[in-house]
Order: sequence, then structure tokens, then C-alpha cells
Amino acid sequence: MGELVQVSEVDEGVVTVVMDRPGKKNALSIALRDELSDALDSLAPDERVRCLVLAAAGDTFCAGFDLSEFSVDEPGFQERLWRSADRFHRTVLWFPLPIIAAVQGPALAGGFDLAVMCDIRVAARDARFGHPEQRWSDVVFSPLADLVGSGPARDLCLTGRTIDAATALRIGLVSSVVEVGELAGTAARDAAMVARGPRDALVRTKAKALRRAGHRPESTTLEL
Repeated sequence: MGELVQVSEVDEGVVTVVMDRPGKKNALSIALRDELSDALDSLAPDERVRCLVLAAAGDTFCAGFDLSEFSVDEPGFQERLWRSADRFHRTVLWFPLPIIAAVQGPALAGGFDLAVMCDIRVAARDARFGHPEQRWSDVVFSPLADLVGSGPARDLCLTGRTIDAATALRIGLVSSVVEVGELAGTAARDAAMVARGPRDALVRTKAKALRRAGHRPESTTLEL
């Protein structure tokens, strides 16, 4: 697809999208966000696709937004940064088909949000989740609360504490925890189970889930 995002061929209804910026711990730069948004936009209307696996190269799922870009002082750059971020959140959250996140290593800040905006999360034993940006910024709340409930979400968002894969499983954030070497296979297996369903039914079910959570693509505001 591009330099920072790799897209597999569609196989039995399943496509795998890999964030490929391991040297920067898959930090979400404008370029990575835009390539990922482009990839999802191109796959959404593809009638062959029934489920998408979102994975990451290297030993980190995603370290969050690329903080180096927040200090760039160039005309129009910060506007471009936030426009990219808004598009990225909308594209992932409202992707019309199920997304399975295969999470290894840290999923922090915006990387935590990315995993949470997917429909199913499979975690390696070394996965960990947290909102370190709590120390300097407000934190995305609603999608996490949809998954684990308001109490655990408030705890994670207000304290910025990091939890391990076992805790994530206990609170319902992830559906399974496996050895690192089994992560890709487990995500593929779960995706194959999803892809057994008819595409139109999967689209309707995903839309129901989004509406139930209060996320509507036609809305002009994105309340996170």
C-alpha cells in the first residue's frame, strides 16, 4: 500500500493490514495515520473483504502519536496534524466491517486507542496497555468505556496506569492471551471465524454495535 502500511491479498474474506514503522515503535505520524486511513478507505468497498486483521511489525503494537510532530513550527503543519488525526479516528472507528487487532508489546496512548477502536483484540503475553498521556493531556474515554465499563475505563484514563495482558483479559479488554509466536495464527483463526458470516450481515452487525455505542458516521462531531 505504501512505505509504512503493508496490505495482504484478500484470502477467504480476510485481509491483514500491518503498520510497518518498527524503528519508531509504530508511532502514529501523520504519514502512518494517512496511509492507514487510505488503506481502510480502499478496503471498505471491496466486496471480497469480510474481516480485517490489524497487526504491527516489530515488538511494539503502537507507542501512540508521534510526539515529535507536535513541536513542528511550520505554516499549516499543526492544522494538517489534527485534520489527519480526526480522519484517522473516524476511519478506524467507523470501518464498516469487523477489525481484529493483534497486539504485541506496548499499546500506549493513541496506540491503546487504536486497539480499542477495533472490534476484537487478541493479545500476546507481553502486551500492555496504558494512557501515559494522562500526565499532559486529556484522554480518549468513550470507546474504552464501551468495552470494559465506566469504572475500569475511568481508572485507566484518570490514573494513566499501565495494565498487562492478564489484567486486560480479566476486565474484558482482550478476548484471548497467547504466546507471542502464536499471535498471528490466533488472530487469523478468529478472523476466519468472523469471515464465515455473510458480508452484508457483518456490515449490519457492525453498524448495530456502533449505533449502540452512540457512534454514528453521519454525525458531524466525534465524541471520544
